[in-house]
Amino acid sequence: MKMRISLAFFLILLLLASASSGYSDLEILLKMKTSMLGPHGRGLDDWKFWPSFSAHCSFSGVTCDEDSRVVSLTLSSHCLLTGYIPPEIGLLNKLVNLTLSSHNLTRSLPLEMADLTSLRFLNISNNGFVGNFPGEITLGMAQLEVLDIYNNNFSGPLPVELAHLKNLKHLHLGGNYFSGSIPELYSEIQSLEYLGLNGNGLSGKVPSSLAKLKNLRSLYLGYYSSYEGGIPPEFGFLSSLEVLDMAFCNLTGEIPSTLGLLKRLHTLFLQMNNLSGFIPPELSGLISLKSLDLSINGLTGEIPESFSELKNITLIHLFRNNMYGQIPEFIGDFPNLEVLHVWGNNFVFELPKNLGRSGKLKMLDVSFNHLTGTIPRDLCKGGKLEELILMNNFFLGPLPEELGQCKSLSKIRIMNNFLTGTIPAGIFNLPLVTVVELNDNFFSGELPSEMSGNEVGLLTISNNNISGRIPPAFGKLSNLHILSLGLNKFSGEIPGEIFSLKYLTTINITGNNLTGEIPPSISQCASLTAVDFSRNRLQGEIPKGIAELKDLSILNISQNQLTGQIPSDIRYMTSLTILDLTYNNLLGRIPTGGQFLVFNGSSFVGNPNLCAPRQPSCPSLITLSGGSGHGQTASFGTSKLIITVIALVTVLLLIILTVYRMRKKRLQKSRAWKLTAFQRLDFKAEDVLECLKEENIIGKGGAGIVYRGSMPDGVDVAIKRLVGRGSGRSDHGFSAEIQTLGRIRHRHIVRLLGYVSNKDTNLLLYEYMPNGSLGELLHGSKGGHLKWETRYRIAVEAAKGLCYLHHDCSPLIIHRDVKSNNILLDSDFEAHVADFGLAKFLQDAGASECMSSIAGSYGYIAPEYAYTLKVDEKSDVYSFGVVLLELIAGRKPVGEFGDGVDIVRWVRKTTSEVSQPSDTASVLAILDSRLTGYPLTGVIHLFKIAMMCVEDESSARPTMREVVHMLTNPPRQSAASLCIL
Repeated sequence: MKMRISLAFFLILLLLASASSGYSDLEILLKMKTSMLGPHGRGLDDWKFWPSFSAHCSFSGVTCDEDSRVVSLTLSSHCLLTGYIPPEIGLLNKLVNLTLSSHNLTRSLPLEMADLTSLRFLNISNNGFVGNFPGEITLGMAQLEVLDIYNNNFSGPLPVELAHLKNLKHLHLGGNYFSGSIPELYSEIQSLEYLGLNGNGLSGKVPSSLAKLKNLRSLYLGYYSSYEGGIPPEFGFLSSLEVLDMAFCNLTGEIPSTLGLLKRLHTLFLQMNNLSGFIPPELSGLISLKSLDLSINGLTGEIPESFSELKNITLIHLFRNNMYGQIPEFIGDFPNLEVLHVWGNNFVFELPKNLGRSGKLKMLDVSFNHLTGTIPRDLCKGGKLEELILMNNFFLGPLPEELGQCKSLSKIRIMNNFLTGTIPAGIFNLPLVTVVELNDNFFSGELPSEMSGNEVGLLTISNNNISGRIPPAFGKLSNLHILSLGLNKFSGEIPGEIFSLKYLTTINITGNNLTGEIPPSISQCASLTAVDFSRNRLQGEIPKGIAELKDLSILNISQNQLTGQIPSDIRYMTSLTILDLTYNNLLGRIPTGGQFLVFNGSSFVGNPNLCAPRQPSCPSLITLSGGSGHGQTASFGTSKLIITVIALVTVLLLIILTVYRMRKKRLQKSRAWKLTAFQRLDFKAEDVLECLKEENIIGKGGAGIVYRGSMPDGVDVAIKRLVGRGSGRSDHGFSAEIQTLGRIRHRHIVRLLGYVSNKDTNLLLYEYMPNGSLGELLHGSKGGHLKWETRYRIAVEAAKGLCYLHHDCSPLIIHRDVKSNNILLDSDFEAHVADFGLAKFLQDAGASECMSSIAGSYGYIAPEYAYTLKVDEKSDVYSFGVVLLELIAGRKPVGEFGDGVDIVRWVRKTTSEVSQPSDTASVLAILDSRLTGYPLTGVIHLFKIAMMCVEDESSARPTMREVVHMLTNPPRQSAASLCIL
C-alpha cells in the first residue's frame, strides 16, 4: 500500500515538474537516448526510467542543480554514440555545459537549441554534423564563453551572428568545410582569447581588423584555405598573442617585420605557403619564441645574426626554402634547442662545432644542402638524440665513435656524403634504432662480428669500400626487413643465418666478391620479395627450394658462375615479375608455362648452354645424361632411356588416374552450392557456375581468377574465384572481403552483390566494371587516351572511397592494398575502390596495429609498414600517393627505373636534378608524355598532394579527409597558365 502511495506521489510531482514544458528533464534525456545510440544499439545503458524525481541526476554524464534540473551534459568520455541530437534538447533550458564531443553524431543541428539560453560551454567537436551552422541559435546565448565545433562537416559561410557573443572567449570553427571570407565582424568579439578557423576552405583577404582583438592569445587561420595577399602587418599589435598559426593557406609576399613586436609569442607557424624575401631581423624581438616553422616557402637570404637573441627557442624549421650562407655558430649555443630541420636549402661550410653540446638536441636534419667538414662529436651529448639525418651533403672524415654509444637514436640517415674510416661497431647494437642508411660514402674496413640491434628494420651500407666477410650476426637482427650490402668488397660465402630472419623482404648484395653457393636456407625466408645476388662469383646450382618463396617479385642472380638447370617450379611463382639469370653457366632447356610466360629471352642471355623451349635438340641435355658414345654404349644408352621413359609414363598415368578418382569423389561430396546475397539478385547459383569458363576469364591474381558472368536477366557480374574457406591468410582474403564489403555502402566502393560457396570454393560476386582497372588502362596501349580531366576525376573519386573507409566507418577500415589495379572503372570511367582481401579494422583512429607479416604490393608499401610492420590509415595514404604519381607520370610503380628504384625514388631524384628548380620544371620533368591539353596549375596541384602523401614520415602525410578537401578545392588557374597544348 505504501509503495502505491509513493508511486502515485512521484507521478504527481512528475506531472507538476513537466507542466510548463510538457516534458520533464528525465523524459527529455530518455528521448535523447533513443536518438543517440552506441555500438549494437547499446550506450547510455544506465539511462533508465526510475520512479524518482531526481533519478536522472545520477545518469552518467549528467549533473543537476538543487532543483534536479540538468545543468551539465557531458558525454565525451562515454562509448562512441551515433545518431543525431533531437529537437527536444531545447527543453533542457537550464543547461550551462553541453559537451557531446568525439562521437559519430550526424544531421543538422536542431534550431530548438536556440532555447538553451543559459549555455556557457558548447562543445560538439569531432562529430559528423552537416549543413550550414545555424548561427541564429546563438543569438540568445548571451553567457556563452566556449563554442567548439571543430572537425565536423559544416559548410557554407562562417556564421556572422557569433559577433553578438560579448562573453565568448574560445571559438573553434576549424576542421570543417566553411567557405567564403572571414567576417570583419569577428573583430568585435573583444572577449576572444582563442580563435580557430583552420582546416576550412576560406578565401579572400585575412582581415587586418582582427588586430583589434587585444585579448587574443591563440590565432589559427591556416591549413587548406586559400587567402589572397599576405600576413597583415597589423597582427604585430596583437600584444597578448602567444600562438600564430597561418600554415598552408596560400600566403604571399614577405613576412612583416612588425611580428617582432609580439613579446609573448611562443609559437609562429607560417610553413607551406608562398612567402618570399628575407627573414626579417626584427623577429629577434620574439623573446618568448619556442617554436618557429617557416618551412616550404620561397624564403631566401641567410639566417639573421640577430637571431642569437632567441634564447628560448626549442624548434627551428626552415627546410625547403632557398636560403644560403652558413648555419650560424650561435645556433649551437641555444640552451634549449631540440629540433633543427633546415634540409633542402643551399647552406654551405660546416655545422656549428658546439651543436648538441647543450644536451637537449633530439632531431637534426640538414640533408640536401652543400655542407662540408666533419660531423660534430657532441650531437648526442645529452643522450636524447633520436634522429640524425645528414644525407646528400659533402661531409668528410670519420663517423664519430660517440654516435655508436647514442642509445636514444632511432633513425640514422647519412648516405651520399664523403665519409671515410670504419663504421663504429656500436651503430649495429643500438637498442632503438630502426633505420640505418650509410650507403654511398667511402667507409672501409670490416663490419663487427657481433650485432644486437633488434629494432633495426632498414640497413643499407651499399656503395662503400667495406671488405671482409658478411657477418653471420646479421641473422640476429630479428626485425630486419631490408638489407643492402651491394657495391662493396665483401668476400667469402653468403651466411645462411641471414635467411632465418622472418621479416626480411629485400636483400641486395650485388657487386661484391662473394663465392660459394646460394644457401639452400633461402627457401625458408618466406617473406622475401626482392633478391639481388648479381655481379659476384657465386657457384653451384639455383636452389630448387627457391620456388617456395611465394611473395618474391624480383630475383636477380645474373653475372655469376652458376651451373645446372633452371628449376622448373619457378613457373608457380605467380608474384615473380622480374627474373634475371643472365651471364652464368646454366644449361638445359628453359622451362615453359606458368610464370615463364611473363619473361622474355632477355632474362636468360649469356648462358651458352641454355636452350630455347622450342629448340629441336638441346646438346647440353645430352651431355648432362652421360654424353653420346659409340657402338654398344650408345645403343645401350638409348635402350635404357626408352625403358626409363616408358616407366615414367606408366607411373604418371597411374598417378593421374588416382588423382582423377580422388577428385571425382571429392567433387561428389561438395556439389551443394549456396548463394548468399547482400541485395536482391535475379539469378541462382547455377547461373554463376555456368560462367566459370576459360573464355570468360578477365583477370588473374595471387588470390584467384576473375570471370565475367552474364546473368539471365542481362546483368553482367564479376566473379572472383577463391580457393579454400579457412580463416586468416589461408582463405585468400575471403573473410576480410566479406566482413568489409558486406557491411559498407558507398558510391566509390565496389559493390559486393553476394557470394556462392561450397565446401572447397568461394565465389565472390561484384558489380561488373566494363573498363577494368586503372592500372591496366593507364599502363596499357589505351593509356594515352586517358585525358587529364578523367585522370583527375578518378583521383578525386578514389580518394572519396578511401576517405569513407578511414573517416566514416566505425571501426575505421584500412585497405592495406591500395594500388591502381585495385581501382576499377565503370562504363563512365567512374572509380570504385576494390579488393578488400587484405583489409583490417582499426578500433582506435590515430593508433597503429602491428601485423605479423607484410601484405600489399611491391612499390606501394609505406616505409614504416615495410620496416616495422606497423600499419595505420597513413599507410593507405602513402599507397594512394603512389597512385597519384602513376596518374601524373603514366609509369608503373616499379620495373621502369632500375633495380631497387620505385616511382617515388625516381620522382624525387628526377625533380632534384632539374637545372632551374621550380614547381613547373619538376612537374614537366616527370609528366606523362602522352598527355596534351592539360591545365598546368592543376597538374602541379595534384603533384604537390601526391608528394605530401608519400612523405617518409607517416605523421607528415595528410589524412584522406584532407586529401579529398585539397583535391576538391584546386587553386584558381590564371589565364596565362590555364592549358598546355
